[in-house]
Amino acid sequence: MFRRFFCAFSFAIITSPVLLSADWAAFRGPEGDGKSPDTGLLKKWSPEGPKLLWTADFIGFGYSGVAVADDRIFITGNVEREDQQLSMVFCLDKEGNKIWERDNGPAHTDTNKYPSTRGTPTIDNGFVYDISALGEIACFNAQTGEKIWNRNIVKHYSVERPPYWLFGNAVLIEGDAVISPLGGPKHIAIALNKRTGEPLWESPPVANPLGATASYATPYAFDFEGIRVVVVMSEVTAEGVDAKTGKALFSIPWRNDRTTNCTMPIYRDGCLFITTGYNFGAKLFRLAKNTDGTITPNEVWFEKQFENHHGGILLIGDYVYGSTHQRQRWGSINFANGELGYLERVRGIGQGALCYADGLIYALSEDDQTVLLVQPEPKEFIELSRFELPNEADGKSWAHPVVIDGRLYLRHAQYLYCYDVKE
Repeated sequence: MFRRFFCAFSFAIITSPVLLSADWAAFRGPEGDGKSPDTGLLKKWSPEGPKLLWTADFIGFGYSGVAVADDRIFITGNVEREDQQLSMVFCLDKEGNKIWERDNGPAHTDTNKYPSTRGTPTIDNGFVYDISALGEIACFNAQTGEKIWNRNIVKHYSVERPPYWLFGNAVLIEGDAVISPLGGPKHIAIALNKRTGEPLWESPPVANPLGATASYATPYAFDFEGIRVVVVMSEVTAEGVDAKTGKALFSIPWRNDRTTNCTMPIYRDGCLFITTGYNFGAKLFRLAKNTDGTITPNEVWFEKQFENHHGGILLIGDYVYGSTHQRQRWGSINFANGELGYLERVRGIGQGALCYADGLIYALSEDDQTVLLVQPEPKEFIELSRFELPNEADGKSWAHPVVIDGRLYLRHAQYLYCYDVKE
């Protein structure tokens, strides 16, 4: 069913208004759903790809993506300074020039556990929030780089067993709170005051008597029946907590073969969609609010074949799109009933990360530095264009693509690329 698809620009597309928005201030965008508000973008690329505006090669090695706010770009990487390996936060201008760099503590350097930075910075009201792989949360002034505060949550909360692959999440800003998973017998998640770094609340696990560690998904927030819910993944559960108080709302058993949960859920119309790799699959839960304010998740369907690893998923129309882990396919699944639209092996591409803008999917293969432009169709994989990133650096391409303000940002190893994708 795989086919190449090239479409001519219609008069309606050419004359449609162009919307470009300057901010992508958090991992997977403002709503945590991987969707950009940009319109007026290219519908086809040349074989060499869209125009490369610039490359930054000084950001150090990492798997973290970019955050963009107030005409500045923020990204992290492992770098050496004065014989020390540091987890560094970089601020760039829109031309790719470095404005400032500041460290967020020691770098993760264990060669058995993918030494790198992981979490994407989060920007909020002129401040940059970052969590290092070793659990150091820090707040920086976005304009000057001044470090306002920092707190190592592993040490502060006496966590005996951090995540095996260390902290891979970004932090979530909700009101005055900086929220992160933590793990252990006492904390499924914690919140710090975003202005001072002082603890606000601790959320104990509901169904985690052995003290499972945190997993790697960034916290995901949504509104349900008057409650602001944050979903936090442990290695064996998906836990819902109240964003304001940390009160436990629900706990869903969620354990794959490797106790490695990475993908952020998706919420719509009272239903929560969760998927994970390592031979597990996807489930939809319909949520019901109880009289005591807690929530009961009722399973609607389960589909084993749609199991996303960590490249992310997109809900477009009635279908969820993404790549699968064990089967190395790209596919779609109906959000409401769990019926598979398709699962296809794509030529030269295994699994990868993706985002959405102006009606199309932008995807980055994790293994061969191939970038795809895909038309989301429920029943078949339709590739519009592809090109390869221009380097031979080692390592996986795990950073999620970002499309904002008419630009496509792609990170591989120590390189950040910025492409012009405006029509």
